[in-house]
Amino acid sequence: MSTVRTIEPNAETTQLKAADLPESEGETGATAPVAAPGGRDPEFLERVWPLLKLAVKGWFRSEVENIEKVPADGGALIVSNHSGGLLAMDVPVIAVAFAEHFGMGRPLYTLAHDMLFVGPLKHVMERGGLVPADRETADQVLRSGAVTIVFPGGDFDAFRPTFEANTIDFAGHTGYIRTALRADVPLVPVVSIGGQEVQLFLTRGEGLMERLGMAKLLRSKIAPITFGFPFGFSLGVPPNFPLPAKIQTRVLDPIDIRAEFGEDPDIAEVDRVVRERMQTALNELAAKRRFPVLG
Repeated sequence: MSTVRTIEPNAETTQLKAADLPESEGETGATAPVAAPGGRDPEFLERVWPLLKLAVKGWFRSEVENIEKVPADGGALIVSNHSGGLLAMDVPVIAVAFAEHFGMGRPLYTLAHDMLFVGPLKHVMERGGLVPADRETADQVLRSGAVTIVFPGGDFDAFRPTFEANTIDFAGHTGYIRTALRADVPLVPVVSIGGQEVQLFLTRGEGLMERLGMAKLLRSKIAPITFGFPFGFSLGVPPNFPLPAKIQTRVLDPIDIRAEFGEDPDIAEVDRVVRERMQTALNELAAKRRFPVLG
């Protein structure tokens, strides 16, 4: 479920791809409340909740620290690293902790790759709270007062090699900052460890997709090579069954961009500070981790 731009309760096992959101110039904070995009189905989420919770709490033994740091009211943009390849579990882990703390009444959305809204997947994705990762939709969700998840690094991050497992890498994408500024909502950095231990990630295979002539069709420049069970070596598809790696997640202090960086913030500087704080937190989680997979 690597959704990203981010997903919500689909075990993200669909892989929403967290591509960078489109950026625009000269945007100012929005204040007028709007209705959230249609499609999210609370009754559907109630039905899938037990299975979602079983997966993240049982198989992945997930732990989420400081979920209370997510604002209790108003819109907020959660920005996170993305791990686990095609079956990334970041969104389900966050979604379970979020619902346990705030209840099902506080909506959680995920900005997802538009490929997830094609064919039979479209209805399921929408009911689960996934929305297209374009600037207008993101702005609408955030201004409605809902919390939204985005993975700036997208599939580039989710398929980072195992030896870079504890590295924050957004692939240079900074659109998430303008998205928060446009809707005038805080950024909530979140870091997670363990997801990149579900199998071996050998290489992103950068450029191979281009050489195969499929980069534009699939909107991806990588052809990752992984190794796991039961397929052994795989180009991401079919996905190997994930090992029961313990996933630990930490929510960091929200960032009011204008309050901290001024009315006309330097986007590159904000991005640098956000990634730096996330990297520090990820390093702390890594230092406490005793064994791969076991945690």
